[in-house]
Formats: sequence, structure tokens, C-alpha cells
Amino acid sequence: MTTPPALPVMQETTYDVNGKKIFVAETGDGPALLLLHGGGPGASGVSNYVRNIGALAKEYRVIVPDLPGYGRSTKGIDGSDPFGYLAGHIRGLLDGLGLDKAHLVGNSYGASCALRLALDTPGRVDRMVLMGPGGIGTTRALPAPGLNSLLDYYKGEGPSRLKLEKFIRNYLVFNAAEVPDSAIEERYRASIDPDVIAAPPLTRPSGPGAARTVWRMDFTRDPRLKRLPVPTLVMWGAADRVNRPSGGRMLAARMPDCDLYVAANTGHWVQFERAALFNRMCADFLGGHR
Repeated sequence: MTTPPALPVMQETTYDVNGKKIFVAETGDGPALLLLHGGGPGASGVSNYVRNIGALAKEYRVIVPDLPGYGRSTKGIDGSDPFGYLAGHIRGLLDGLGLDKAHLVGNSYGASCALRLALDTPGRVDRMVLMGPGGIGTTRALPAPGLNSLLDYYKGEGPSRLKLEKFIRNYLVFNAAEVPDSAIEERYRASIDPDVIAAPPLTRPSGPGAARTVWRMDFTRDPRLKRLPVPTLVMWGAADRVNRPSGGRMLAARMPDCDLYVAANTGHWVQFERAALFNRMCADFLGGHR
């Protein structure tokens, strides 16, 4: 099991964005870089990027928010348009930080947030790195096994440590031994916060508007994708069991300025399992070195 590097000292601030509280940790100097975390149970910004923050902070001002619904940010999101809701709040966070433009790095749910923000307001995004984003061909096939596990976490008998451990070890990573027990425990405790249980941030669309919500969450049906000018690097684990790796080829085929890297023997957490590779490629790409 790999021991994660020690985190640098980080400044912690809570911003008021559209009447919601968004918690942010930041460190480093240089061009602004937002790291947007995934949507699994108990996720948070710093825990998602524990193996990347220190390395990227050598060249960038690294800003790590807890997305709405997660961590120390206000719970609850608009389930009828979750990607748009997240993107609107991160755009509001940019305003609160006094940033006209920033680099965005997103993992899974965070990558979907980044892509939606770029589609809605491309002028606010400098460069973008997306890792296994959700919403790529979602209306064209049944959900992958890992995504089903994620969406059902709060269903049935409700959340449990065993369900969370199975989700993380079986679906998020290629090598289950990479994830320490302490990380499982930390995420489980966060996942059973009463406010989270009352309003889970990522669930299966249901009700009269479900079909419209699913359609809205499929980026490959958005005509703006073919005109998006933001230089983008897509990184995908070849063994991803949450969001299918074929999504990477879909994005590369549609976006006019998109590089694609598929990492062998890697699951959904490219930034965690292949940290050295990710940190090097991310820093180089955001710096304009392809």
C-alpha cells in the first residue's frame, strides 16, 4: 500500500455562493487551478486529491472546494439539473475568489461540473483536465456496475461501511490494496452525516421529469461540445467500472481541441492510482506543454 505524501499547509475559507456555503482549502502560488472532486458517498475535495495537491501547488495556486452537497459545504442540490447546479455554484465561487478565469481539473462528478461550466461560459475556463467524467453517452447504454453501486448506496437497507468499502475497493480502483482502511472509514463517517442522508447529492433520477434530467445530463447530445474552444486533456482508466472508458473516445471525437490519454491497469481514480503520471501530465498540459 502506498503512503500518501504529507499535505502542505492549506488556508481554509468558506464562501457564500448563491445563498449556499462552499468550503474551500487552498495552497500554492501561480495560475489559479480548481480541483473538483468526484461524487461518491463521503467524497470531499482534499480527500479526493490527497496525492496531487502538494505536487501541483509547486506551480499553481491550487483551490480545492467541497462541491455543494459534500464535505463542509451546504448539503442538497437541484436534482433536476445537477451538473448545471454544480457549475453555477463553482462559477459563483470564481466570482467570490475574484477570478475571471481559471484552470479546471475534475474527477467524475467534478469533471461533469467542469465540462458544463465550460459549455455554459467558456470564457471562464483557461484549460481543463477531465478524468472519467459522468454524462458521456448516459442515455445510450445501461449504467456500468460501479455507477449502479454508487447510485444505490442510500437505497435499500441504507448506507453501511460494507457497502462503501465494496464500492471503493471493487469499483473505484484497479488495485484494492491501494486504498487504506483509514480512507474508507473517513468517507463512511462523512456519508452518514444526517444532512447528507436527508438529501443525498447523487441519486438515480426518478419521477415525472426523470427522462428529461437524464437527457440533459448527456453531454454527447449537446451541440455546443463540437464548438467548445477550451483546450482539454481527458484522462481515463482503462479498467474504469464506474464510467465506461469509451466515453473518452466520444469526447475526443467531438471536441475540437481535446487530447485523450487512457491509463492501463487503472480504475476510476486516475489521480489516485497513477498520481505521479497524473501530476506530471496535468502540470505540463495546464502549462501549455502537450
